[in-house]
Amino acid sequence: MTEKKKVVIALGGNAIIRKGQKGTVAEEFANTRASLDGIIKVIKHGYNVAITHGNGPQAGNMMLRVEAGLSKNVPDRPLGVIVADTEGGMGYMIEQSLQNRLAREKISREVVAILSQVVVDPRDRQMQNPSKPVGPFYSEEQAKTLIKEKSWTMVEDSGRGWRRVVPSPVPQTVIEKNIIKALIEQGVIVITVGGGGIPVYYEKDGNLEGVDAVIDKDLASAVLALEIGAEILVISTGVEKVALGFGTPEERVLDRMTVEECKKYVAEGHFPKGSMGPKIKAAVDFIERGGKKVIITLPETIEEALEGRTGTVIE
Repeated sequence: MTEKKKVVIALGGNAIIRKGQKGTVAEEFANTRASLDGIIKVIKHGYNVAITHGNGPQAGNMMLRVEAGLSKNVPDRPLGVIVADTEGGMGYMIEQSLQNRLAREKISREVVAILSQVVVDPRDRQMQNPSKPVGPFYSEEQAKTLIKEKSWTMVEDSGRGWRRVVPSPVPQTVIEKNIIKALIEQGVIVITVGGGGIPVYYEKDGNLEGVDAVIDKDLASAVLALEIGAEILVISTGVEKVALGFGTPEERVLDRMTVEECKKYVAEGHFPKGSMGPKIKAAVDFIERGGKKVIITLPETIEEALEGRTGTVIE
């Protein structure tokens, strides 16, 4: 492999809390340690690495804690701050787990987690038409109460109950990009843009202000990769390769796709918004704006995918 290429590796939040688990701190640390195998192999090959991560399950759990606290007069926490809280907590877990693993492997590399603010447009159409489900499920009666008391937008979610939906605006730029780029180029492993980053916007006077929204982690990872000059974006997920007709008898896995093929398959409905859709969109955005390669695969097969032995490559 070529030495010192920059790669951004996006870990899914579901890699840290697995299906069927309670989401305890012990479980999260164990899952974090298990998710590092592929990343360690990439570091051994000499890549300069930035790690991003999702936070969906973690933010959902924190929202449950916030709601439980409200009944005991504990102050509310806005969604933007919850994103910041989870980015910090998960960044700590990944940072410490990676530091310990590097020490065992006798690899001398510094690791740092950086809270990141990601700029969005307050006029983004998502701000007026929120569509991203977050948090727990509610009964219809509970949902009506929340709509009345908190002015939340609530929708019925596939027969499973009612959920809050919030804006998911398009990420524009990472405020801390220059710091992240400088550290990456010094060989520091940077953990950042957790949960898509903390959504902020510029007010007319130039001040930054937070906004209650969530940013798609893969789209934000693509923005970061472009801004730090990364050649490769790796999106780790729950499948080794992207497939057409996923879960059907006609399922067909894909080793490679072009941007044009990605757009064609999206138009044909192969990649739903709630699963592979945002990953494919992030890949297309990255390539069209100057990125070289996107790889989608499992966390544990990242090394093999970078060597061309598995995963789906988009160029």
